[in-house]
Amino acid sequence: MTQPTPTQVQHPWRATLRTVLAGLVGLLPLLPTLVDSLGLATVPWVAGTLVAVGAVTRLLALPAVQTYVAEYLPWLSATPRQP
Repeated sequence: MTQPTPTQVQHPWRATLRTVLAGLVGLLPLLPTLVDSLGLATVPWVAGTLVAVGAVTRLLALPAVQTYVAEYLPWLSATPRQP
């Protein structure tokens, strides 16, 4: 029996946007503190972090990567292993 394709593989940009949005919402309350404590005059580091998070999510949504993860890292897979 074949496993259904995870929705993050069917719609990778949705998964990427959801992750970036979740990261942004999580960083917003901490943004002023981060900028002050790191001595940053601007916020490009935060934007860069969100781009990196989005890129990793997009990479994980590729079918070939999903197949690899399901085979070698099943605890990280988007679909549970079938018994």
